[in-house]
Amino acid sequence: MDSKISYEDLDWSILWQNAREKKSWTAKGPADWDKKAPSFAKRNSDSPFVELVLRHIPFDKKTTVLDAGSGPGTLTLPLAPKVRSVTAIDYSKGMLDLLASQAKKQGSNNITTVLGSWEDDWKRLNISKHDICIASRSLSVANLQAALRKLDEYANKYVFIVDRINPTPFDNGAFKALNRPFRSGPDYIYTINTLYSMNIHPCVNIINLKKTASFSSMTAALESYSWMFKDLTAAEERKLEKYILDNSTTGTNGEIIVTRSSPSRWALIWWKKN
Repeated sequence: MDSKISYEDLDWSILWQNAREKKSWTAKGPADWDKKAPSFAKRNSDSPFVELVLRHIPFDKKTTVLDAGSGPGTLTLPLAPKVRSVTAIDYSKGMLDLLASQAKKQGSNNITTVLGSWEDDWKRLNISKHDICIASRSLSVANLQAALRKLDEYANKYVFIVDRINPTPFDNGAFKALNRPFRSGPDYIYTINTLYSMNIHPCVNIINLKKTASFSSMTAALESYSWMFKDLTAAEERKLEKYILDNSTTGTNGEIIVTRSSPSRWALIWWKKN
């Protein structure tokens, strides 16, 4: 290795790709998220995560918001009554269908859903510029720099990104219990440095959540933990269930409360457009 290498010699696009190739988890596709939509929405609907993120976003009744990788509307739905409009983009039809259903229930008629991905041409999807662009926990993409440029391009005032801090959202203790290596893959520090290389200098707020995770049942807990792994064997499933049992208690309402190896932490990365 060149002992005189400096920061300017680093290519963060290559480093991002290298870290993605080494990660010990597999990125999920639209069909996977279609199946995950109901349980994902239920777990996030009453999470303190939403309020902790929204408190940092400067919106009012005149604000237009673009939510890229909206999922089932974790941020779109609570934002809708407080802003002029929200455009929610996601590549999972199941997620968007669930979002639309919930929007109807809460009486929000200012939400537009768009089936599309980061790689799509957003102009062809009739996406226009918005005051604020949000990408919350949705930047597990092949080309990070292209996605960041797209967010910056489509924002008139602000961009807000929620990115994970290793090992979030994974429980590395579960990997150890299964004797599997845990490699996080790229987290928020890659995003910050990629932005720096693009001459964008963001602000960062750290969002700390509890070390525990609640599930409606052992079945729900096992399903959520199984999501972290690829090609679980029957023996590994038994080990995983034992890990959950050994690290959980039963709540007053019968829910399963699992104590993770480390608390969930997220980075809120944002910048104001010039």
